Amino acid sequence: MTKTEKHIWLIDTIYRAKKISLKDISARWRDYAGLNNDEELARATFNRWKDDIYLQFGIIIACERAGGYRYYIENPEVIENNTLNKWMLDTIATGNLISDNTALSDRILVNRIPSGNEHLKSIIGAMKTCSRVMLTYRRFDRESHRFPMDPYCLKLFENRWYVLGKNNRGQTKIYGLDRIQEVNALDERFEMPDDFDAERFFAPFFGIVTGERAERIVLRAYNVHRHYMASLPLHDSQRLIEDAGEYADFELTVAPTYDLVMKLLSFGTMIEVLEPEPLRNTMRGWISELHEMYK
Repeated sequence: MTKTEKHIWLIDTIYRAKKISLKDISARWRDYAGLNNDEELARATFNRWKDDIYLQFGIIIACERAGGYRYYIENPEVIENNTLNKWMLDTIATGNLISDNTALSDRILVNRIPSGNEHLKSIIGAMKTCSRVMLTYRRFDRESHRFPMDPYCLKLFENRWYVLGKNNRGQTKIYGLDRIQEVNALDERFEMPDDFDAERFFAPFFGIVTGERAERIVLRAYNVHRHYMASLPLHDSQRLIEDAGEYADFELTVAPTYDLVMKLLSFGTMIEVLEPEPLRNTMRGWISELHEMYK
């Protein structure tokens, strides 16, 4: 088990417990690590992990002395409000749990995804040093070509990684890592735009297709699917307008891009677009073409 995995385990254990003593942490560590003795997690080791966690993640593990020494996350917002931290902690904690139960591998099913993970290290390294990269890239409908790019940010969508950056034509575009054939850091630096904010850039959109303006969209979710919509919002802007029992209406402020249309079509008759009319017309067009295909 790596040092990072141990840190993730400790964060996850304390975060889920809310407040927990070092004795109980030690007991859970013995169970998790498969230790067949009564040896406790040494306080010096615990303190070292605690300090490393603050330096790596900015997460403060504090101690409440009243009523017994119990540890808790003093600034849980660093986990809850930071989507990257939350995703990373959840992913590694889940990975640790599954790796500790490989005997159940035939009963824990996952999808094989073309995520392009082999290029993540190179691109993240270039992002850290603001180094321009040379991409060899092949779109699904074109031959491969090489060009330099300034990598601004990474985004995970529908189990695929994408990199957003400025290419040699001065265009800020997004590229799928699974379509990158080769990436090499160049001995050239670029300057990040002072006003660039990755979350703000993607905020008006669902997915990775950009370029359209956000607008008010009203969706009606029928029957039990209204609960799915409420528990897993399509977009950060989603809010409930009305729950009438048989259906619920939700409002979103998002661009009506191709990605959004494909997502809405995937719900079939469980979701209806009420507003705006142009988006309803777009949905009608796709549904009509599907009807003709399957007649």
